[in-house]
Amino acid sequence: MSDHAHETTRRMGAMARLRNYFLTGLVIAAPLVLTIYITRTFVDWIDSWVTPYIPAAYKPDTYLHYSIPGFGVVVALVCITLLGFLVANFVGRRLVHFGESLVARMPIVRNIHGGLKQIFETALATRSKPFTTVGMIEFPRKGLWSVVFIVGEAKGEVAARFPDGNGDVLNIFVPTTPTPLSGYLVFAKRSDVIILDMTVEEAAKLVISAGIVAPEFAPENATSSGPISLAEAKAQIEAEETVNRTSTA
Repeated sequence: MSDHAHETTRRMGAMARLRNYFLTGLVIAAPLVLTIYITRTFVDWIDSWVTPYIPAAYKPDTYLHYSIPGFGVVVALVCITLLGFLVANFVGRRLVHFGESLVARMPIVRNIHGGLKQIFETALATRSKPFTTVGMIEFPRKGLWSVVFIVGEAKGEVAARFPDGNGDVLNIFVPTTPTPLSGYLVFAKRSDVIILDMTVEEAAKLVISAGIVAPEFAPENATSSGPISLAEAKAQIEAEETVNRTSTA
């Protein structure tokens, strides 16, 4: 090999090593920087709402001459906790009832308040996670499949009027990519849903990464993906919650 070819090969090897070093650093730095950025943005957003209502005499930056990120978050957590403590007694409940009665007289505000209150009461009344099971359904049309989160069993008029549902209808949330916080609420028969073994966290990573980050899968350890009854699905969820409570105890 000539000296020129050897020099070219050496330079290409050095460039390949530099590229690998850069990609390795990117894999480490990018998630860390994005996590810090998102956390800081969330903290600053709460601070921007809470801090203006705090008297200047109680703000640390009045004495330190620089702002402390997260002070508004701490104040918000303390105030919400104190609010819950006050509402827990008789006088607090009467005041809340009086305030809600005033809101109930406002035509538009009462609908917004009532809907939001029902959502929060439903979400916080149960100790289980809003999404406990991951599945697949044919969405947005037949032949195309989407990863979905199963919310629970459909109730009320939707379940009663669902065509050929026979009372076995599920509430299903179809997340969008790359923001799984938005999506679609659909209702489907249990027989049209394929239950997956992956966890909710793994499914969220799959959705956010647009399929790039796929969870590991061992076919020999997989459970049956065919249709099962709603009772069997509930039993699987309860068994998983029992195992999780035991492991964290």
